[in-house]
Amino acid sequence: MTKLFLAAIKEETVGLDYFYHTGVGKINATYNCLKLINIYKPKLVINYGTAGAINSDLRGIVECTKFYQRDMDVRNLNFELGETPYDKMKEIITSDSGYSCGSGDSFVNKKIDMNVDVVDMEAYAIAKVCKLEKIEFKCFKYISDNADKNADVDWNENLKIASKAFSNFIDSV
Repeated sequence: MTKLFLAAIKEETVGLDYFYHTGVGKINATYNCLKLINIYKPKLVINYGTAGAINSDLRGIVECTKFYQRDMDVRNLNFELGETPYDKMKEIITSDSGYSCGSGDSFVNKKIDMNVDVVDMEAYAIAKVCKLEKIEFKCFKYISDNADKNADVDWNENLKIASKAFSNFIDSV
């Protein structure tokens, strides 16, 4: 297999039977991504899913190329927000073009301290596994909400549209 398509949950990829699902959150994404890489040995991993827009100008599907761990917070020990203590890798950049994504194990419905374009719950973990395993990584996110007080309602409504949008997008690429 040359391409491995990953999404967190099947609800994001209804009708797209070529996707594998990692489960929600960074730990599930890390474990299942690595497991699937070991089985299929892909040259390229493509992650797709929904994301909240911190950058309110974003709509539809965006490509993310810069990844941060938004909930790693040990600033009280003099590390930067997003920096894992004693880990040399605090950001993953696959291209200078594209948008930044802050991954964390929480659903964002209010302002966050990190300056990123979108927020999700898995992309950083998958990007890091791919970087460590020397596998090309691409990430596309469907903007499902604005990561605000209405995020849960908006996400639920737009989740139904996400898989159709990606199907149309991948056909056009």
